[in-house]
Amino acid sequence: MNAATAGGPAGPVRPGTGTLRRVKSVAGTRPWVAAAFLLPALVLLGALVVYPIGFSVYRSLFDASGNGFVGLDNYGELFTDERIRIALKNNVIWVVVAPTVATALGLIFAVLTERVRWGTAFKLVVFMPMAISMLAAGIIFRLVYDQDPERGVANAVWVSIHDTFAEPAPYPGAKPRPNAGLTASGGAYTTGKPVRAGDPANLPLVAVQPGDLGKARPATAARPEPGKVTGTAWLDFTRGGGGHPNIIDRTEKGLPGLTVEAVKDGRTVASTTTGPDGRFALPAAADGAKLRLPASNFAAAYNGVNWLGPALVTPSIIGSYIWMWAGFAMVLIAAGLASVPRELLEAARVDGANEWQVFRRVTVPLLAPVLVVVLVTLMINVLKIFDLVYIIAPGSSLKDANVLALQLFQSSFGTDVDQGLGSAIAVFLLLLVLPVMYVNLRRLRKERSR
Repeated sequence: MNAATAGGPAGPVRPGTGTLRRVKSVAGTRPWVAAAFLLPALVLLGALVVYPIGFSVYRSLFDASGNGFVGLDNYGELFTDERIRIALKNNVIWVVVAPTVATALGLIFAVLTERVRWGTAFKLVVFMPMAISMLAAGIIFRLVYDQDPERGVANAVWVSIHDTFAEPAPYPGAKPRPNAGLTASGGAYTTGKPVRAGDPANLPLVAVQPGDLGKARPATAARPEPGKVTGTAWLDFTRGGGGHPNIIDRTEKGLPGLTVEAVKDGRTVASTTTGPDGRFALPAAADGAKLRLPASNFAAAYNGVNWLGPALVTPSIIGSYIWMWAGFAMVLIAAGLASVPRELLEAARVDGANEWQVFRRVTVPLLAPVLVVVLVTLMINVLKIFDLVYIIAPGSSLKDANVLALQLFQSSFGTDVDQGLGSAIAVFLLLLVLPVMYVNLRRLRKERSR
């Protein structure tokens, strides 16, 4: 029996044997093993990140051919070229507006869905656009913003709201039949001669859309009435041909709802509206006046807003981005909200705070770290925005919707190929992203130190 088995002190363990050998770290004894594991990642990092960045910096110092050294001239062009300045301005708008609105909406959705039974279903619906690629979302919103209300959802809604409060013109695009004695002036049509009581006036029109006739009845020739100016306004057109110009035929329709005014010396002295069969009657004050059909009868139908025009193209595209990324913000903020101690919220309510005060003074400060994460992530994402702008903006508005990432593509591979300028834009974009990344990394370090 030795000392160890007898309960005495154990003898010294020789180096290289026993427990000491097993607890030594692999990195401490075999550095080549760690290097072997890290080598593939380092090679990929160098090939996909370090080398492209270094080559872009190098290429940005040369001209379009790549042979002439121009120094920092390409960087100077970033602030003198009009297209790039527009792209830079739009990038500033994107960075300020898109992340802020998306984060705010995500916060509102996350807080409100906590209080409803169907909150999970609502979150699913709001988050669902994240499953759609930028390309598909761009195609969807190109149709949503279509100018034609028959195709574009945005304009269909807008036109419906507009027509609810503003009566549309009864016969957009209609005009008098040639040689009918009506002259055009500012979209209105006026008779060349004054009209007299007892002598019915005929107002034949053409180019009336079939859908505008509505409840129109067959046109009826007006009869003379003592002390009144009478007449008929009708569609002077017979389907299949036939009929007589400026004469009411049996198959021709009257034009109801047409406004007719009597004008003397440039002043309207009487006004009326045609009946279902196109007939109208004006009081004795219209005797000796000229008849005028106001331009409001023939104004083109309201066609909605030009969402993809030069003025609204950038806000419209930002709207499509928010539609996609508000769900991302909502999910992250909802996860942070789930970890907020409910005791603090209840204590604030017990102390007399209303829901708005609880939200503003308790919930938002506690969610500040999560809100910063979401905001910074979206800012980095927005600085690289490309596909939505490229797909949604039509060619006529592409210049006004331009952003740096799109200008990088156009300068490097577009009609005026200048990869020196394109590389300068790429380096400039990297410099814009670095401060945001630094803030994010600093925040992560603070979180770890806690």
